[in-house]
Amino acid sequence: MKTSLISTLSLLLLSVISTSTLQAEIKEEAVEYKAGEVVCEGWHAYDTAKTGKLPAVLIIHQWTGLGENEKMRARMLAELGYNVLAADIYGKGIRPQPPEAGAEAGKYKKDTALYRARLQAALDVLAKDERTDSKRIGAIGYCFGGTGVLELARSGADVKGVVSFHGGLGTTKPEDAKNIKGQVLVCHGADDPFVPPAEVEAFHAEMKGAGVNNEFIAYPGAVHAFTQKAAGNDNSKGAAYNASADAKSWEAMKQFFAKVLK
Repeated sequence: MKTSLISTLSLLLLSVISTSTLQAEIKEEAVEYKAGEVVCEGWHAYDTAKTGKLPAVLIIHQWTGLGENEKMRARMLAELGYNVLAADIYGKGIRPQPPEAGAEAGKYKKDTALYRARLQAALDVLAKDERTDSKRIGAIGYCFGGTGVLELARSGADVKGVVSFHGGLGTTKPEDAKNIKGQVLVCHGADDPFVPPAEVEAFHAEMKGAGVNNEFIAYPGAVHAFTQKAAGNDNSKGAAYNASADAKSWEAMKQFFAKVLK
């Protein structure tokens, strides 16, 4: 009888574990879409246990293109209950490494219209997905992508909020800040040498002049790429991982989206 009881309890435990697993399964898959005539390949992630329309988040990659870091962030956001698409700005198969990455990213930073068109193409895919509540969409971006989400907002895109992680703050069209419909959160490395004080000051003036609801958080001791573990830990190079800034900025993003995408 004791053996029977143990067997019964074991089966119940396995059943609970199995049910729990089924309730929270993150599905991830590559998604092809077009931006004009260019074929792009994004990355979609969502929790299969979630039903109904979900708040959604678009992720914009750093200068080497859509990679494992963006896929990891997509998974993390899906675990929080968001329908997530990591965009592909460059096009399918274009994943440059330094120094070529700088030239590829530069094409879009110099051509604001092209960058915004690629951003909008990805946003359209996410907005039209059957799981997305199109009235509750946000966007986040890293480095090159941090610049990107700010351009997406400046374009007048229908997003409730954008979060820039160690992104460039400058733009060729600062006057377009008046088009921003949602809120803005900037998570910035206080010691980032690639975003000079003058650029920070100009951004503050731009947001204030346009009356944009925005928050700017500067993390002491953090330089460029502070969320990227692959950046190493040598601040003297100008780009380095900072575990504290990474964790704090992610928490700030969570609180931001809990407010603007509620």
